[in-house]
Amino acid sequence: MYQQLLKPILFQMDPEKAHHLTVDGMATAAEIPGFLPLLKSMYGVQRNPALELTLCGLNFPSPIGLAAGLDKNGVAVKGFAAIGFGFMEVGTVTPLPQSGNEQPRLFRLPEDEALINRMGFNNVGTEAMKSNLRRNGRVPIPVAVNIGKNKVTPNEEAEEDYRKCVRALYQEGDFFVINISSPNTPGLRNLQHGEELRSLLAAVKQEMAQQAVKIGGADKPVFVKIAPDLSTEELEYIMETIVNSGVSGVIATNTTLDREGLNHPNRTEAGGLSGRPLTEKSTEVIRRIYAQTGGRLPIIGVGGIFTAEDAYAKIRAGASLIEVYTALIYSGPGLVREIQNGLAAKLKQDGFTHITQAIGADHR
Repeated sequence: MYQQLLKPILFQMDPEKAHHLTVDGMATAAEIPGFLPLLKSMYGVQRNPALELTLCGLNFPSPIGLAAGLDKNGVAVKGFAAIGFGFMEVGTVTPLPQSGNEQPRLFRLPEDEALINRMGFNNVGTEAMKSNLRRNGRVPIPVAVNIGKNKVTPNEEAEEDYRKCVRALYQEGDFFVINISSPNTPGLRNLQHGEELRSLLAAVKQEMAQQAVKIGGADKPVFVKIAPDLSTEELEYIMETIVNSGVSGVIATNTTLDREGLNHPNRTEAGGLSGRPLTEKSTEVIRRIYAQTGGRLPIIGVGGIFTAEDAYAKIRAGASLIEVYTALIYSGPGLVREIQNGLAAKLKQDGFTHITQAIGADHR
C-alpha cells in the first residue's frame, strides 16, 4: 500500500510537509481505538528469539531500531513500536524550543536513494517532549532520548545544555544519546575532539549518576553519536576518549558532508547526507571502531541500511544493533519486517543460532 498509494502522494509534497504529515498523522491516529492493532497486523513483526538480545541491561525484542530525527518530538512512539521496531530514538531535543534553520531544509535525492537535511535541531524543547513521552505512556521497546545543545549556546557552555536535557528527561528515556556530530549546528562537531569531548562526557556521566541517585536505580546507558567524516587518526583519538569516559557505547554514524558519486541536482544543497551513499562509509567506521576497541564497546550501526544484507554487514562488522531512517522514507513501514526476516535467514545460512554470534564475525 505504501509503494503504490502513499509514497506517490507523499513524494509530490514538499519533503518537510510530508514528514510532519506522516509523523503527526501517526501520533493522532494512535489515539483512535483499533488503529494500533490494525497497524500491527499490517506491518508488525513476530518476535524471533534468535534476534532478541540484552545490551547494557536493556532488553531489545529485535536489533532493528529507528534512528533519531524522524520523531523529533516524541509524539509517535506508540505507532513506531507497533510496526515492529525493536527500539527507537526520539529527538534531537534541546533544552529550549528552537525553530531550526531557514526553510527549505530537507531535500530528496531519489535516484541516489538519499536525503540531505539541514534542519538545525528544530524541536519543541525538553518540557514539551517530556509531556509528549508521558502522553504516549510505556511502550514494549526501549526508547532513547537523543540530546543536543541549543544553537545560541556557545560550545564553552554546552555541558550545561546537555545536563539540562538529562535532568528534564531522565525518567522518560531508557537510554540517552549524546549528539555531537550533526553538521547543521555551527561548531557542534568541534565537541567531538580533545578536552571538549572529555569534559562533556564527564559532565553527562556525572549528571546521569546524580539523577540515578535522586530517582533510584542504576545509571541509565549513554551512547555517543559520531560523524562519518573523521580521519583514521581523529577516530582513534575520539574512541580512546569515549572508552576512557566510561560511557556505554557509540552510534556510528551521523550524516555525512561528502557528496562523492551523487547524481541528483539536489547534491549541491548544504547539509548532512543520509541514505544509500552512506552504506559502505558507515560500515567501515563500525569496522574500525570494533577493531580498535576489541569488541568491548557496544556499537549501534546506522547509515544507508536498505536491506537485510546492509544490516547484516554492519552486524558482522561489529554492530550489536542497527538503525534505519532514510530507507523507511523510500521503502515504507514494511521495511522492518523485510530486514528482520532477512536477518533470520542470514543467521541460519551462516550456521548461527543467535544474533550475538554474528556480531563482529568478520573480525574472527
